[in-house]
Amino acid sequence: MKYAVIGAGWAGCSAAVGLAQHGHQVHLFEAARTLGGRARQVNSNGLTLDNGQHIMLGAYQSTLKLLRTIDVDHQQALLRLPLQLCYPINSGGIELITARLPAPFHILTALLTTKGISRADKMCLARFFTTARWMDWQLNRDCSVSELLQRHDQTDHAIRLLWQPLCTAALNTPIQRASAQIFLNVLKDSFGARRAASDILIARTDLTGLLPQPAATFIEHHGGKVYLGCTVQTLIKKEQRWQLRFQQTVPDDPGHFDGVVIATPPEVASNLLAPFTITLPSFDYEPITTCYLKYPASIKLPRPFFALVEHPEQKAWGQFVFDRGQLETPGHTGLLAVVISASQFAIEQGRHSLAIDCAKQLATVFKRPELATPEWAQVITEKRATFSCVPDLIRPSHQLPISGLVLAGDYTENRYPATLESAVQSGLLAATYLQKKGDLET
Repeated sequence: MKYAVIGAGWAGCSAAVGLAQHGHQVHLFEAARTLGGRARQVNSNGLTLDNGQHIMLGAYQSTLKLLRTIDVDHQQALLRLPLQLCYPINSGGIELITARLPAPFHILTALLTTKGISRADKMCLARFFTTARWMDWQLNRDCSVSELLQRHDQTDHAIRLLWQPLCTAALNTPIQRASAQIFLNVLKDSFGARRAASDILIARTDLTGLLPQPAATFIEHHGGKVYLGCTVQTLIKKEQRWQLRFQQTVPDDPGHFDGVVIATPPEVASNLLAPFTITLPSFDYEPITTCYLKYPASIKLPRPFFALVEHPEQKAWGQFVFDRGQLETPGHTGLLAVVISASQFAIEQGRHSLAIDCAKQLATVFKRPELATPEWAQVITEKRATFSCVPDLIRPSHQLPISGLVLAGDYTENRYPATLESAVQSGLLAATYLQKKGDLET
């Protein structure tokens, strides 16, 4: 069969690989000049960076399996660390590191030995995890994460230093508005599963080079083709086949297709589906900002990454900082990446002021004055990084009421928030649905 995939983000690349590995001819169309969508490489000051610093979890089984399929050695491409939430010493935070023990003892032991919280905090955390496991991580009615934590008598200290940063990092939505059920799904598959599932994975390479580019190579090696800078304007169905109309002139006419995967943002997908009177739900969005600060190569943090105590009222916006030099990425020694999730208030400061604020925050919490004056700074904001993951959010199905047409994207029906894993899962599922339709028609 001959299939078209529109959009070469992580969902589109996954769908294309899923089709290509089963012997189908795949044509992958991307409007931008760079593969990866909202998780891609950018160039700045002579370095290849990402449009945002990402982390993955050992629970991301679909992503890890896909990396193996496209011949990426994830043990080399990813730095694997035990789950940890460590703040700089004497910065008002905590130090939580999971032990090398079988689940669930790795989590319980980590909670009970956490530095920086009281015995009462530890007991309430242990009770929460015990109760969540007993409930099988399911709620009768979805609510906000904040409401869930209050219902289970979590202390203000534990909420501020553990739950709030975990929720913001996982769902990119403040706890007052974030879906408790989706948060519990993430906790179940990471904290509530085997020990390795809770491991933190950080890419040693740029995000385009980690998955999208090897995926494109895989597709081409399997007889497919990848088109960059190619915007699909219209879908036309003629009998049982599909034709694409483009905004630009395409060098080689790809002809007709047996099926199409729409792996674009929902607004673009809605425009493509409008002639078929198919309406997708609308979403609110949350931004993510990454502030890159470049220092001399001698600058190094004690750990590959730290959590930071957020104080917006003091212009301390950073929530996490990553030492890119410890990822063994060429040219990244002395490069720190400060991450601000749900950053709508931070970006109001302006890029220049925000970079100054982040550098001052690092200098203060690490008690290293030299961090206040980086050699250069680059602030990158992905304004529509993720949908706002609120309770009872309606997300569209991959399957559409038109034969040979399916959706892929982290916004589609999934038990996870908008993560790289949910994007990969959606792409692979879309490929499966499309193949089933093709098999039935054949």
